[in-house]
Amino acid sequence: MKNHRLNILFALIFFLFSCSSSLWATDAPIVIEADRMVSLEQDNSVLFTGNVDASQANVRIRSDKMTVYYTPATDGKKQEVKRLKCVGNVEVTKDEWLGTGKQMNYLAKDRKIVLSGDARAWQDKNLVTGDTIIYYLDEGRSEVVSGSSSTTAGAGSNGEKKPTRVKATLTPQ
Repeated sequence: MKNHRLNILFALIFFLFSCSSSLWATDAPIVIEADRMVSLEQDNSVLFTGNVDASQANVRIRSDKMTVYYTPATDGKKQEVKRLKCVGNVEVTKDEWLGTGKQMNYLAKDRKIVLSGDARAWQDKNLVTGDTIIYYLDEGRSEVVSGSSSTTAGAGSNGEKKPTRVKATLTPQ
């Protein structure tokens, strides 16, 4: 039974972001809605703020703020997204998969997604938590990283630092 749960854990961690690789490679249109948009041509970026809701195919990203960094169009080359940064109440969904955190970065050159700040990922009833979840798209591999420490509160705690840990909750089907 222990080996079966361990296999489920590794399968869950592998699946957490593997389904997301199609998001970043598809030709489906990207639709972004927000309360406000500011184009920052000097920085080759576009800032969306307020109730940001972006979708491409069956993937949806919601956050308080999203900045899209792109390469400039030069010598017949079209603009391409090089980085995507979401801040505040980040929620990423694809099918039955859900990931949340305080911040998300997508680095196109490295083909890496980083969900950070109390990162959580659910698939069905299974849950993995940590300070940061990193997914390497081309390698089909993910890492869940604990935070260095958190401050404990309460009587007699003196604001002591307590290490945080990665946690996986697996629910048998």
